[in-house]
Amino acid sequence: MNWKKIALGTMLTASLFTVTACTGGASQKTEEVRLTEVVRSIFYAPQYVALEKGYFKEAGLDVQLDTAWGGDKAMTRLLAGQVDVALIGAETTVYVDQQGASDAVVNFAQVTQRDGTFLVGREKVENFDWSMIKGKSLIGSRKGSMPEMVSEYLQKQKGIQPHVDNTIIQNITFDNQATAFASGTGDYFQAFEPGASVLEKAGQGHVLASFGQDGVKLPYTVYMAKSSYMKSHPETLQKFTDAVQKAQTFVDQSSPEQVADVIAPFFADVEKDILVNVVKRYKETDAWAKDPVIDQEEWNNLLTVMKDAGELKADIAYEKLVNTEYAAKAKQ
Repeated sequence: MNWKKIALGTMLTASLFTVTACTGGASQKTEEVRLTEVVRSIFYAPQYVALEKGYFKEAGLDVQLDTAWGGDKAMTRLLAGQVDVALIGAETTVYVDQQGASDAVVNFAQVTQRDGTFLVGREKVENFDWSMIKGKSLIGSRKGSMPEMVSEYLQKQKGIQPHVDNTIIQNITFDNQATAFASGTGDYFQAFEPGASVLEKAGQGHVLASFGQDGVKLPYTVYMAKSSYMKSHPETLQKFTDAVQKAQTFVDQSSPEQVADVIAPFFADVEKDILVNVVKRYKETDAWAKDPVIDQEEWNNLLTVMKDAGELKADIAYEKLVNTEYAAKAKQ
């Protein structure tokens, strides 16, 4: 009897058993997906949940995330093939289409369904009314940006003529807006989180209203990819969207404290109480989509807001820039 052969066979069997036990009976092939986000924001909590809780990895994906720090930069990376998927505002796909892109950028999974900014004032007001910003100054965003378009559309819905009934300050860079407000610039400030909560905690401002909650539902922030990538990687995008849906369900069904605990590693410079407060505020204002499906009504709302701002050259068919195939399957 050849004991060396028996020993070798035993070792191979043990090794095979170990691999099988670790992979659930089948070898897992991990595929890399290069992902860029427009900015690092608590507003994108479901994405960080999917990364931190390993939902992408469970789907067999190795998602490599980078932050572009700007919509133009994020879209440039996507168009240049430097990344596979981008998390940006859906309006950017319209801008690309209006420029005559041969390889359309298509929206396939929605993360946020409302604007994520809040109106911050200098004094606390118990019964705030939007008419109060008439005759006042407001630190806003650059022309053509989604926050500014939503703001001006909402103001008109409330009977206010932007730039006529008030002054909108648009020459302050995003990074310096909170500091400018704290220093005395503007009567009001259209603030993203955690800036709004930080100002409140410091006693330098008070959140009076939500642009998202008082406005319309629309595909505010979505995952998108080039049409060519969609055609060549359908299974990859399905796995990606499945993980996003799982994360959205977690965010929807968990407490602000639980969500904050999971995403905390992505926001090391944000104090825990601020992080919890921001998550709580976004949940209360219905900012996060509960599933990744971009429905036609929301898409039409987006086009209406863009048209009102003078940024839409012509209506664009829902089917041209929106693909709901992956989201619909993930929702099931």
